[in-house]
Amino acid sequence: MYVDSTDAKSFQEVAKLVSPMTTVPMSGCVSFQYQQHHAGDHLFTLFSRDQTGQYQELWRADIPENNNVNWSPETRVLIPVQVDLKAPYPLVFEVAFNSAHGGFVILDDISFSPEFCNASTEPTFDPSIANCDFESGYCQYVQTQIDSQLWRRVSFRPNIYIPGDHTTGAGSFLMANSRFSLRSGYVSRLFGPPMPGNQKYCLRFFYSLRGLSGTDQVLSVYLYYGKSTKHEQIWTQNYKMKNVWIAVELTIQSQNNAQVTPGDCALLASSVSVPSHCDFEAGLCGFTQDKEEDSGDWMLSKGPTPTSYTGPRGDHTSGVGHYLHIEASMMLPGNKARLLSSSLRGSRETQCLQFYYHMYGSGIGQLSVYLQTGQENQDKLLWTSQGEQGISWLRASVNYQYDHQHQIVFEATRGASVRSDIAIDDIVFERGPCRDYADDHIPHLHLSGNNNDIQSMHFK
Repeated sequence: MYVDSTDAKSFQEVAKLVSPMTTVPMSGCVSFQYQQHHAGDHLFTLFSRDQTGQYQELWRADIPENNNVNWSPETRVLIPVQVDLKAPYPLVFEVAFNSAHGGFVILDDISFSPEFCNASTEPTFDPSIANCDFESGYCQYVQTQIDSQLWRRVSFRPNIYIPGDHTTGAGSFLMANSRFSLRSGYVSRLFGPPMPGNQKYCLRFFYSLRGLSGTDQVLSVYLYYGKSTKHEQIWTQNYKMKNVWIAVELTIQSQNNAQVTPGDCALLASSVSVPSHCDFEAGLCGFTQDKEEDSGDWMLSKGPTPTSYTGPRGDHTSGVGHYLHIEASMMLPGNKARLLSSSLRGSRETQCLQFYYHMYGSGIGQLSVYLQTGQENQDKLLWTSQGEQGISWLRASVNYQYDHQHQIVFEATRGASVRSDIAIDDIVFERGPCRDYADDHIPHLHLSGNNNDIQSMHFK
């Protein structure tokens, strides 16, 4: 590959070469060779790009320790480079010219290896192997033959009777149902993959209680130590809310005795925080009410809405947090409530908007998302949903592209009756197209046999 400053139309332009997307995350070691001419008039950098579109510099050609040989800008040799990849993200080779005579860069022989460049740089363990949303299977979770094997993988289409999963509202999750066993006092255990000790972990999961008459301590989490019988309880369920997905976060330090800290996983705060993610726990995140064109307001709420048989029982983020909704009992049929985002930068690339919405109630109206440019008399419709959609929080993914500054508008229209509350939560803006799940896991009514000692059921 070859890039020359003579091909640049302006100094603001950069040349980017992005690694291909693969089904297997790339980590280990990347090797390549390069050659420069007039190195002082351009920057040649290697970045990784995470799921939110954020860049992290991995290597730069103008840093002396990154160059394996002594050379001048005029030296016509290919210089070999090896860079460790400790995160499974795509790579971006970038050249930025700062002069009309910025020279050129040649790139060749790019190769990836699952082995790390140096043994001293290899991570000891990647805890993400224990991550699972059960959309594509059971991951590395198993049941034993000794216990009652009651955990089964299920999914429901959106409906007004049974909540769906937390991930999308229409995906898969594991359920332990007392109807699967005739014995009282049964215990069903779900084992995750082995994890090395003497490390700190963040455990985050969601649980929901459904139709239980006795709801005290029906779900617990234990640490099991190898093949011995020793185990230690580190958490037990205390919320008694039903039909709401409740978030649990535990910081675990496993040594001779486990140290467990409930609450936010501070160790991951710096690596997973997304500035463009709004869960309304700390306010409106720069969103404002449109006072000029609407006739109602979005309201910050917690718990169920005041009107029965409409609205969510809790927020999507944790089940006990905040969300925005329109209170239909305070509006007239056809009234609209419009929520404006702060001003967003444009991009030539596709951008992704993801959010969760809740539309339960016999009189539900309409929820729409618009692109407001300020240069046209009418907003551009990006997404809309009308009528009752069930009692689950559902995920919406919207791809759009606009070059200039703009705003996103969430517009809720009150329906025919007071049972018309509409709610939104967990709004995320990301660079690049949305990564969404296929809909083929949503039911074609069948019952499968044992797989990893867990059964799968899909319901229409």
